[in-house]
Amino acid sequence: MIGMALGLAWGMALIFIGTVYVRIPIFSFNWMLALAFLLAAIVPLLVIARQAARRFFDDTLIDGQPYLPGSPGDIDARVLQNSIEQLVLAMAVWPAAGTLLVTSGPGVVLMLGGGFLISRLAFWGGYHLSPPLRAFGFAASFYPTIIVLVWALAIWII
Repeated sequence: MIGMALGLAWGMALIFIGTVYVRIPIFSFNWMLALAFLLAAIVPLLVIARQAARRFFDDTLIDGQPYLPGSPGDIDARVLQNSIEQLVLAMAVWPAAGTLLVTSGPGVVLMLGGGFLISRLAFWGGYHLSPPLRAFGFAASFYPTIIVLVWALAIWII
């Protein structure tokens, strides 16, 4: 529960910092969006590389056998699945939200991308080492996207 609460606080802080302190000109929005997605893609890339390296040294995995339940490979597969799910959600939300946030959009989107990278690393490490860190990593990558979605919808409706 603490990890989830800290993840929510992280999300609110990311968006606050992106709005108040990260002042990037609006004409840079496309560049910031591209950078945000590149940052967000780093953890899935690292997990895929780790999975490929693991398969390279294991004949059963090379032959297509599934990972043993609870094994490090199985955990990494779950991390990858969840990271891709969250990245798909981010790809649907961040461009639209960044556009609706107008002058705050570039800074917020950049903070979302950087925050996603850090929180997904915490999720991955936490999945292997510590359930509270895992909870924080999940919440810290999920809640910011939801917060910015609600904020952008409120701007659009009002």
